[in-house]
Amino acid sequence: MGKNSVEINANTQDMKPNKRTFTYVTVLLLGLAWIFISTDRSGTSTSGLIPAPQQGFLAPDFELQTITGETIKLSDLRGQAVLVNLWATWCPPCRAEMPAIEKMHNEYKDDGLVVLAVNMTYQDTASNITPFLDEYGLTFPILLDVNNSVGTAYQLRSLPSSFFIDRDGIITEVVIGGPMAEALLRTRVEEILK
Repeated sequence: MGKNSVEINANTQDMKPNKRTFTYVTVLLLGLAWIFISTDRSGTSTSGLIPAPQQGFLAPDFELQTITGETIKLSDLRGQAVLVNLWATWCPPCRAEMPAIEKMHNEYKDDGLVVLAVNMTYQDTASNITPFLDEYGLTFPILLDVNNSVGTAYQLRSLPSSFFIDRDGIITEVVIGGPMAEALLRTRVEEILK
């Protein structure tokens, strides 16, 4: 019996490296399969095809009404550069950057820039929006996120939050917090207009 015990232990120890090798090969094959699945036929990553509120990903689509009752859907703006700015009237940095955003809107709208200022209405007072627009002379569309659908889709963490979206619908830059300096804003806008 003692001899058999030694033989069994020897066989068990011999199997451990084989089991380890099998595990390594399995993990390697799964990794290769993941790489194959996550690239398209041309060999590029699919990250730009998957909606996520991150740089390099397709901007999550949304459809909201403006303060004038018009409905705007982000995906309908493909082919244009879009700045999505999440803001509220009570937010001091939001207030501070609005004149620069208005200036960029006026300078670049003929080049294909669309500014969508999404008011976080679910945490703001709707009656404050029109006086805010009048105070700052804002002329770009103001969308109302009444039920936090855009806030959730864009994983809102701080106000203001700005998403620079190129003509293909891909987010090229995310700026959390503010206010954004005019120079930063101009650089980012010119980048998405290319």
